[in-house]
Amino acid sequence: MTGARIVTLPGRADAMQVADAAVATWGQVHAALAPVIGARGVAALYRRTLFLATAGHPWLADAVAAAGSEAPGDFSALHAALAGRDAPGAAAAQRGLLQALRGLLDRLIGPALTGRLLHTVWIPPPSPGDAVQDASK
Repeated sequence: MTGARIVTLPGRADAMQVADAAVATWGQVHAALAPVIGARGVAALYRRTLFLATAGHPWLADAVAAAGSEAPGDFSALHAALAGRDAPGAAAAQRGLLQALRGLLDRLIGPALTGRLLHTVWIPPPSPGDAVQDASK
């Protein structure tokens, strides 16, 4: 579409940028992990990560529901959820998602292997106050 303009509401442009960056990061996660655990394995890990992150960001519940019907590697529901928030809220949710992912992988395969698999993906270090706990155990 030549000449098309993207119109965003005031204050949403930054959230859109956060959403774009989040989808790019999850694309990197998918690219790093799919050769090891398969696209469906990455999709399952992504859904679990989304579910865990709803503890701190309940508004991600719609993305959790949509993730079940998305194709592996499709993060459009996450993009929509993040773009619909303010930039600080979207950034906090993405940080929480990545920390939850790191925590899951650390428990499943250990920190050393997690670090080697995700060496190309920046994941913020966990902080004691931000950790997402798996309460389903």
